[in-house]
Amino acid sequence: MENTTIIQGRETTYEDIMLVQKLIAANPDWHRTRLSKELCELWNWYNSNGQIKDMACRTFLLKLEQRGYLTLPVRRRPGGSSYQQSIPKVPHSTDLILGKLKSVAPVTIKQVDKTCLDLFKCLINQYHYLGFSGTVGQNMKYMVFDKNGNPLSCLLFGSAAWKCAPRDEFIGWSQKIRGANINLVINNMRFLILPWVEVPHLASHILGQVARRISSDWVEKYGHPVYLLETFVEKERFLGTCYRAANWVCVGQTVGRSRNDRYATLKVPVKDIYLYPVNKQFREVLCHEV
Repeated sequence: MENTTIIQGRETTYEDIMLVQKLIAANPDWHRTRLSKELCELWNWYNSNGQIKDMACRTFLLKLEQRGYLTLPVRRRPGGSSYQQSIPKVPHSTDLILGKLKSVAPVTIKQVDKTCLDLFKCLINQYHYLGFSGTVGQNMKYMVFDKNGNPLSCLLFGSAAWKCAPRDEFIGWSQKIRGANINLVINNMRFLILPWVEVPHLASHILGQVARRISSDWVEKYGHPVYLLETFVEKERFLGTCYRAANWVCVGQTVGRSRNDRYATLKVPVKDIYLYPVNKQFREVLCHEV
């Protein structure tokens, strides 16, 4: 390889590659997680909250392997089907909740903790068309309850898409700056109104409430704010009405390819791209070169 190359926005040298190769060769019992953690410490890869950038490092290692620079240890974690089987089925009421918004208000939005994590997973997996496939990296889970403590909704936020041309044009940042500031944008990966809940305007009300608090919640959990929310709405399934009602902006559509489709051969459903600026100065912050 050349003396340096750019991988995942990082200038990577021949010596970097050799270091990873030597660690793998010298420690055949290491799994990928151990390798990632050791490299984060060696390279001083920490986020603003003092946590190692484990998932970023694992993605970096996968890209090195894809380019033929090294061979990673065999995966030890079971595949997706095993994970699906491990999601517990939690008993819950499916009694109809019907009425106007004021009949369930005030709603309570709660960050998911250990006390309701199994219920959250169960509801998403059972009633959301994409199911629940676990989380990686920084994420935030919410459950929404009515005034009587009955579950109404589940939301999951996580890492933003690395590339999205309509979004990137809307923001106005360069590829280099995007690589530095992408962690300030997050993706609404799941939004579920439980199927027995029939309350007009509830979805947009929840989106508005969450948008007002999520940046401060992110600061508390991860040590930095977020400035822009994104989501992708499958056109053939949904109209995106609740996002528009909550003042999200549709900036375009996806091109019908998977984010991992390197050769433009895998077709996936076209999705509308919705964005919501959390802060009026979002462009100034997101386009600032660190």
